[in-house]
Amino acid sequence: MPNTSIRIVLTVLFFAMFADANVPIAAMAQVSTQNDPAAAVTTEPRTTDDPEISTDKLAHLLVPLTKPELEELAKTWIAIVKAKTQDVADKQVEFIEREGSVGQSEYDALARLVEQRAALLEKFSMVVSGLEMKGGDEALVKELRAYRAAVIAEETRLANPRALLNAGLEWLGRADGGLALVWYLVIIILSLGVLVLMARFSRRFVGRWIGRIPNLSKLLQAFLVAVVYWIVLVIGLLVVLSLLGVDITPVYAMIGGASFILAFAFQDTLSNLANGLMIMINRPFDEGNYVLVGGVGGTVQSVSIVATTITTPDNQVIVIPNKTVWGNVITNVTASETRRVDLVFGISYEDAIPDALRVMTETVKRHPLVLSDPEPTIRVNELAESSVNFVCRPWAKTIDYWTVYWDLTQQVKEAFDEANISIPYPQRDLHLKGGTELIDAN
Repeated sequence: MPNTSIRIVLTVLFFAMFADANVPIAAMAQVSTQNDPAAAVTTEPRTTDDPEISTDKLAHLLVPLTKPELEELAKTWIAIVKAKTQDVADKQVEFIEREGSVGQSEYDALARLVEQRAALLEKFSMVVSGLEMKGGDEALVKELRAYRAAVIAEETRLANPRALLNAGLEWLGRADGGLALVWYLVIIILSLGVLVLMARFSRRFVGRWIGRIPNLSKLLQAFLVAVVYWIVLVIGLLVVLSLLGVDITPVYAMIGGASFILAFAFQDTLSNLANGLMIMINRPFDEGNYVLVGGVGGTVQSVSIVATTITTPDNQVIVIPNKTVWGNVITNVTASETRRVDLVFGISYEDAIPDALRVMTETVKRHPLVLSDPEPTIRVNELAESSVNFVCRPWAKTIDYWTVYWDLTQQVKEAFDEANISIPYPQRDLHLKGGTELIDAN
């Protein structure tokens, strides 16, 4: 093969160098053929109406044929199929006439005839399909296919049950029949297993690679990894089907035709998808953040292509459509590393304000989780109806927020009690007009 390839290349270069010379091309081709036995083999005439031709060779030989040539070839092949079908029918009639005296060897011979005719029908179908793809007459194509379908249907309906059984058993043992089917199934199962392993490996590899990219949210990382996983599966499946000889062109045509309809049928889904991508790209929150959105609050668990899943503090799982999330105000409670704890304490009007400030300041500074920078803010905030209210605003790490909140609420109350500072109940002063007479009258 390498020598043949070199000779072909040299021949082409020879033609290019002496394009202006008056050398007959046929003569040069003859010289090349004489020097190259492989080239002499390839120039032997081939026939597309040979019943013994393989399907692989026939498929290649049909490619250059024109529509008129394919029409004539289809008529030739239908005559071949008809002749073989006639042989099968004659044998069936003979079996009916000799009912009870037909041997097993004769049934086996009939089964082989049916197999031969099946192979001819397959080649006949290839010719008809080629004619259809090259713009052949629709009525003729329909007529040819109808003949094939009718032959198979009628012969199956009228066939001797024993002959059908023998033909089926014979088909199961054929290398291009049942064994080929089993082989294809094994290939498909193994291919699916390999595809799943490759997809998982790709997902793991992409996950590690994406994890090294700075400032990329975990939600977007998970989405990209999932996309890579399914892309590898789909492309691998299409490749396997193509290698097995399955025509996957209709799949692309179906996807293209259905995309327009699906765009209208799944408007809300596509809107959720677009909003989900906006969430992942703009990163208003990430996995594990506590957010307030759509009237609910909870910890973000995941963001799929259509919805965001959050878990409330009491372990309720809430699924919110992405368009609702992106279309509302989003409050990310835990986005920052530190958070201010807002507390309000009230004392009686009779208590001293400096004493209350001192007690709260000392209590806040003693707490180990309160940050010294920024410094806590403790000020008189309001002169309410029954109390003087203070704001107490220490800072803590976000993860320590509730611990500081609950601890200081308890500790300030206990410190007020020790310092004899009261936290008054709500109260009102009533002034009665009319003195004791009005009271006695009531």
